[in-house]
Amino acid sequence: MEKEMIKRRSLLKAAGLATGIIVTGGLPALASVNNVEDKKAKKLTLTVAHITDVHIREGDNAPERFKNCLKHIISKHKPDFFLNGGDSINDASYDNVTHDQVIQQWSIWDNCTALLDKYEVHSCIGNHDPWWKAPSETDEMYGKDYVVKRLKIPHRYYSFTKKNWHFIVLDGNNSNISLDQEQFTWLQAELEKIPASAPTLLMSHYPILGTTQVLVGGGHSDCKKLKDLFYKHHDKVRVCLSGHNHLSDHTSYNDVLYCCNGAMSGFWWGKGDAESAGPGYYLETPPGYAILKLYDDGTVENEYFPHSY
Repeated sequence: MEKEMIKRRSLLKAAGLATGIIVTGGLPALASVNNVEDKKAKKLTLTVAHITDVHIREGDNAPERFKNCLKHIISKHKPDFFLNGGDSINDASYDNVTHDQVIQQWSIWDNCTALLDKYEVHSCIGNHDPWWKAPSETDEMYGKDYVVKRLKIPHRYYSFTKKNWHFIVLDGNNSNISLDQEQFTWLQAELEKIPASAPTLLMSHYPILGTTQVLVGGGHSDCKKLKDLFYKHHDKVRVCLSGHNHLSDHTSYNDVLYCCNGAMSGFWWGKGDAESAGPGYYLETPPGYAILKLYDDGTVENEYFPHSY
């Protein structure tokens, strides 16, 4: 029995579970990591930084703390590009937010992300990003179109390709946190046209499947519909990223890894509350970001890194 326990501890350590690395691919995680021939065969294709729920604002030295974290990510991890999961600014969605406050928050965002001028940043829209209380729906700053402009993205949902990996960015800011029919039809067509077995990553602001929405809500109401679509294309869909809930969670279902990657801002750049497990934590999750390693065989590693800025 003792020998078996030692072997098990060695196996877990080799799998990276002791350091919080989550691995998925066509095989179970442990087999994928520990198969020596498999490790030799696969080749690292992309290193991607996933930041989400920055909620940038004045106060609490948030801009400088965010900048310092971006510098750290660039220096330590040397990512090929960034994925931004939304809620980039602190909030434009509340009823009492003014024009000047919206402008100020986006100006701070621009100032901070100037550090990423040499990198591509592919963003999705968070629920706190659009200004719904603009003077009218015809105002250029009203709603999602203005966020698309400020984030410099092609549309509220879109796709792109890097090397042999395909990326799909979704907009869940619709009725009951879901994809509208136009977008779902587009997603069906996108997945159909991706070549068979071509690895695909999807990103939504909101979790599609996982544990966090059981604790705090905030997940896709169309999760079953999306799960069914992903299963139809299970040879392609490898990982779904999200934020919104400020919690770190990794759920594997039907060989798809669902990663809710915490929040850059943690407890909205504050110290926390009675339920915070530590300074700046939201519940048990510290402020942080994720680094993804994407391999040519479709294997993906997602690791959440707490930060202390």
